[in-house]
Amino acid sequence: MLKSHSCGELRAEHAGKDVTLAGWVNRRRDHGGVIFIALRDRDGLTQVIASPDIASEAHEVASEVRGEYVVQVRGRVRKRPEDQINPDWPSGEIEVAAHEAKILNTSQTPPFYIYEHEDATTDEALRLRYRYLDLRRARMQRNLALRHAVVKFMRDYLSEYGFLEIETPYLFKSTPEGARDYLVPSRVHPGKFYALPQSPQQLKQLLMVAGFERYFQIARCFRDEDQRGDRQPEFTQLDLEMSFVHRDDVLDIIEDMMTKMLAVVAPEKRCVTPFPRLSYAEALARFGTDKPDLRFGMELVDITESVRESKFRVFSGAVKSGGEVKAICAPGCADYSRREIDELTDVAKQNGAKGLVTLAYREAEVHGPTVKFLSEEELSAIREEVGADVGDLVCIVAAEPQVVAASLSALRLTFRDRLELVDPDLIAFGWVLDFPMFEWNEDEERWEAAHHPFTMPRPNSYEEM
Repeated sequence: MLKSHSCGELRAEHAGKDVTLAGWVNRRRDHGGVIFIALRDRDGLTQVIASPDIASEAHEVASEVRGEYVVQVRGRVRKRPEDQINPDWPSGEIEVAAHEAKILNTSQTPPFYIYEHEDATTDEALRLRYRYLDLRRARMQRNLALRHAVVKFMRDYLSEYGFLEIETPYLFKSTPEGARDYLVPSRVHPGKFYALPQSPQQLKQLLMVAGFERYFQIARCFRDEDQRGDRQPEFTQLDLEMSFVHRDDVLDIIEDMMTKMLAVVAPEKRCVTPFPRLSYAEALARFGTDKPDLRFGMELVDITESVRESKFRVFSGAVKSGGEVKAICAPGCADYSRREIDELTDVAKQNGAKGLVTLAYREAEVHGPTVKFLSEEELSAIREEVGADVGDLVCIVAAEPQVVAASLSALRLTFRDRLELVDPDLIAFGWVLDFPMFEWNEDEERWEAAHHPFTMPRPNSYEEM
């Protein structure tokens, strides 16, 4: 081996030990003859000091190196002075005094800084053009190490519970699913094509029918569709199948796996357990979406009954036409400016609402363009139902249920980001259950699968079919 230790493993207890390191020059600083090199490998950083008083030849080599040179250093570990300890590095209590140094490979000046605090201003297109350099960054290396740890944990956990990992073919017959297939021409069958699987769904069913009661795979999926937030042309997913089980058996094993995995791969995170279980109807009623962010409150409040007979026709008219009136309460936002209110209104309109009613509760008075159309009783009822305090801003949407849900859900997430309501170290998974099997598409005037078509109906619905 060209090194005895990695750059990230040396600690104060290694002081006095002779070591050999090899890695990339993360940064180099010349302090009037004494040269400091931050040496980097996949495991972390170590400070190397080259001084003519320690070893003149090693100092000469250090004088030649530049950023991203690959070097080998032999030296002795020593503790840093108390005022020079770097608390941001795990190896920040020590440094290596270089006795020998060797340049293993030179480097041109990189098109962008590799060390992480400089990457905020680097254009993504430039990073992708030089992907091999981008992958040297600490963040990218942590991401790949995390992926490895997650996949390894899944394999170990599921194997312990009797699952078999079974690979399925990439080249397969095209099957109608939710997206377009990538096609691969066949040389031995001219004019015919294989399809890359969107998901190994058909093959999973074959394995289950064949008697493989517990099986999983870390599956590659391919979909020839436009890229968007929750879709990529190529991605990886955990596919897991179980026979002779109830719904809760599946939920329990996945919940247990995820909870234990987080404790191993991300011990700094806090996970809410047990995972809350919401019906589809409850998720939409409380959060306006079937994928709610459960890390903060600000739930939707139904105030339909309080304004059913209101003289404010925006409210009463929506109710009479079969709609509903709901609100969210944003803490401490009563002093929002006209511009900020307009920005919130735009968010609501982008999600189908015709407008947004806002009530700002300031001391003894309520402020807002629509206050004059609401009675004291209605204002008091709204405040009580949403739990508004002095200084809070209430946002109300009156429309069809799906529009109310979409617009208030979007506003809820807008306030989440503006008010920084989420603890970044908190993870809150949740189960959303009892999805409707079909939903009506107004634009195309037809019924469509609300979930995916492989979802099993509830047993008590068979009698109704």
